Order: sequence, then C-alpha cells, then structure tokens
Amino acid sequence: MASLTASLHVCKYLAGSPVAARRPTAPCSGVQLMVRCAQSKEVAKTGDMAFRPFSEVKNELQTVSTTDNSVKSFARLDYTAQCEAAINEQINIEYNISYVYHALWAYFDRDNVGLPGMAAYFKGGSEEEREHAELLMTFQNVRGGRVKLQTITMPEMEFNHPEKGDALYAMELALSLEKLNFQKLRHLHDVAGEAGDAQMCDFIEGELLTPQAQAIKDVSVYVAQLRRVGKGHGVFHFDRELRESLDGAGKIA
Repeated sequence: MASLTASLHVCKYLAGSPVAARRPTAPCSGVQLMVRCAQSKEVAKTGDMAFRPFSEVKNELQTVSTTDNSVKSFARLDYTAQCEAAINEQINIEYNISYVYHALWAYFDRDNVGLPGMAAYFKGGSEEEREHAELLMTFQNVRGGRVKLQTITMPEMEFNHPEKGDALYAMELALSLEKLNFQKLRHLHDVAGEAGDAQMCDFIEGELLTPQAQAIKDVSVYVAQLRRVGKGHGVFHFDRELRESLDGAGKIA
C-alpha cells in the first residue's frame, strides 16, 4: 500500500514536470502509463477547445431576436458606418463618370461630328460605369448597408478643343477620369483596410481595382494613337478601326 501511494505521488510530480512533456516516446512502464493518464485528464480539464454552437451563438441570437427590421438589416455584421458611407460615395462617383461618358456619346453621335466609333466607345463606357455603380449597390445591400443616391453634376456637352480637336481631347478627358476613379477606389480600399474588413477589401481588389487598372492602360493606348494621327484624316481612320474592334468584341449592339 505504501508503495502504491509513493507511485501515485511520483505520477503527480511527473505529470506537472516539463521534463516529462519533453521525454521521447518509448515503451511505457507502469509509472509512465500512470503519468500519461494523469496528463490526459489535466488536458481534459483545462485545454478543452470543443466548439459549442448553442452557447457561443447566444449573444448573436439575442441581437437577431431584438432587431427592428424596419430600420436595420438582419444581414449587417461588422460593417462600419465609415465603410457604408464610402461605398455610397463611390456609387456617386461611378454615376457621375457614367454621365460624362453619356454626354460624350451624344456629342460624337451628332451628324455634324460623325464619329460613330467614338460614339459607340463612350456609350459602352457609360454603361460600364453604371454597371459598376449597380455592383456597389448590390454589395451595400449584401452587407446590410443602406444605399443613398446623391446629386449627379451636369456635364459639359461641347468637346471640340481648338488645338487638340475633339477626339484627342475626349480621350485625354477619359484617361483623366479613369485615373481619378482608380485613386478613389484605392481610397475606398484604405477605408476597408482601416476597418479590418477583409471581405470588402477582397471585393474592391477583385471586382473594381483590377479592371480599373486595365482600363487606364487601354485608354492610354488610344491617347498615344490619337496624338500620332493629328486632327484630320487620321481621326477618321482611328474612328473606323475603333468601331471595327468594338464590333468584333461584341460591344456594339
């Protein structure tokens, strides 16, 4: 009996010893087996990491149960007011750029301007920016925010620059707008990053920033080409090739 009591004391001592924890695996003696049993019981008491859904969801269930859905979304979770406001601001930016491109389409579609390729290009650009606005509106609803549309500024309607001509001036304006939009999207990403909103960051990077970078490259090429051809007959050829490329890509209805 005294021997068994002593063995138990040894088990308790070794169970709490860091040396025992570092000991390599070997065939177990009686004492070692008792030590490992004691260690297993201790882990069961102090290191239980089992997921208990009903106890852990209790607070969120209380929040959902008391949510007034007439003023608040059920879906909203970890979505800050700053992120919500920034999304609404970007929606307004996309609509404003779309409005400018729509004005450019109307200008180049005039009979006394007669550049159907430019007209088709800017009509497509206007629709694309509007699609971006709708994409942001969908995101806002998914995250439980409220879409708040704002005023759209009336754009200019005359684009014939005395030195550059209308085609080059319009493309340089488009390039400036695309670069500005890229900067605005980066600011939107910064807002999401400061809030620690990984899902919003991923959305901006994949759905908006990457296509925007490509759009800047594409318009830059058009600006370079129009600078080469000048204001005269070269613009006619540029317009015809632009229309053919848009038609070939299925971008003209």
